[in-house]
Amino acid sequence: MTFIHDDFLLTNDSAASLFHKYARDEPILDFHNHLSPKEIAEDRRFNNLAEIWLEGDHYKWRALRANGIPEELITGNADPKEKYLAWARTIPHTLGNPLYHWTHLELKRCFNIDLLLSPETAEEIWEQVNDKLAEPNFSARGLLDRFQVKALCTTDDPTHPLVHHEQIAKDNTDCKVYPTFRPDSAWGIDRAENFIAWIEALEQSSGKAVSSFDGFLQALADRLQKYHELGSRISDHSFPYFFADFPNEVEARQIFEQTIQGKNATPSEREKFGAFIMLYLGRWYSANGWTMQVHLGPLRNNSTKLLNTFGPDAGTDSIGDWNQAERMSAFLDRLDQEDALPKTIIYNNNPTDNFVVSTMLGNFQRDIPGKMQFGSGWWHLDQRDGMEEQIKTLANTGLLSRFIGMLTDSRSFLSFPRHEYFRRILCNLLGTWMTEGFLPNEPEMIGNLAQKICYQNANNFLQLKN
Repeated sequence: MTFIHDDFLLTNDSAASLFHKYARDEPILDFHNHLSPKEIAEDRRFNNLAEIWLEGDHYKWRALRANGIPEELITGNADPKEKYLAWARTIPHTLGNPLYHWTHLELKRCFNIDLLLSPETAEEIWEQVNDKLAEPNFSARGLLDRFQVKALCTTDDPTHPLVHHEQIAKDNTDCKVYPTFRPDSAWGIDRAENFIAWIEALEQSSGKAVSSFDGFLQALADRLQKYHELGSRISDHSFPYFFADFPNEVEARQIFEQTIQGKNATPSEREKFGAFIMLYLGRWYSANGWTMQVHLGPLRNNSTKLLNTFGPDAGTDSIGDWNQAERMSAFLDRLDQEDALPKTIIYNNNPTDNFVVSTMLGNFQRDIPGKMQFGSGWWHLDQRDGMEEQIKTLANTGLLSRFIGMLTDSRSFLSFPRHEYFRRILCNLLGTWMTEGFLPNEPEMIGNLAQKICYQNANNFLQLKN
């Protein structure tokens, strides 16, 4: 039997039935990823397996470093095939890591290859995949069609011009592609030089002068409106913890003005300014029917050496251990008191925060089914144990039936089998509960639950526009 077989990860008959009958063939709505809108607009073709598999994939980079691979073969300028061969030498060492599963799911689902990647099979796999990539339907858009991706949401700074999203919309592709408003640089005032450069870029993208605090807020609102016109209904934010030291407008204005004059803000000032901007944005999201995503808790750029040589997103981010509950409560409650709390999805990076996040969200559920979403296992928790624990926590403290399910958070066009990975894990957990008598042995009822989590709930919740 091949490694990726029909009942891969499905350990009982109920699980297999749930997956094959209800979950497997649901389409995909990938509502958070880092795919390039430029590559989708231009329908990029990939020259080889290294390009489509290894570019920008910091999950793989971490494994390569752990295996002692030189940085030149990871983020350096080495020959693409040499980088691929380094990955082939590394993959046998990743047993037990989700990378081993993802790698072989992608080989099977994208290229119909059953071989286990290793130094012995590397050349054969390289040739087979490169032959496939030369075929017409293995372009960026072709891969979206292959996996029934109905819609995806890229991650876009407010300074991005959105010309590629406009082109995709004009082309009327089967897969709808929406920008996601990601304004994390809007509170990067502790580094005044960088913030001023970002403000200049915001002026260009918005066509508005941003020399004043009022102009800054208006430019953000104008960019939000542009995203809205392109069909977006979703934002994204990432910070260690919620900003909850709320300044008044006079204080926020003073912090902004001193920053654009070149003075670095203190950490306290940065948090105050971030709190003001997040409240401003949250009110806009609520008024316009948007969903606010928050990725909570990573400790980023731990290796100064790699930050200085490569930049951010080099694969040196890990789980942070901040106290979350009180700050999260204060922020959500502030908007809730104003009747301005938008639909919200929160993903936590630290598994010890699972019950903190899930129970906190339960405090603010009202008006809309599943309005406050405990997001799927994210980043370091994007693996079987992490997914199962997230599902169990949600089931124990909220309504699993309203869960909007999985996303790839990926930079790779080969990553869509991760939805299948999640669906198998979900169905195996539900099927095991049925077998144990923890859930009723009602296949249609449980199957409909799985089906909704795979696609329908997200589609109903996000209300993305054509």
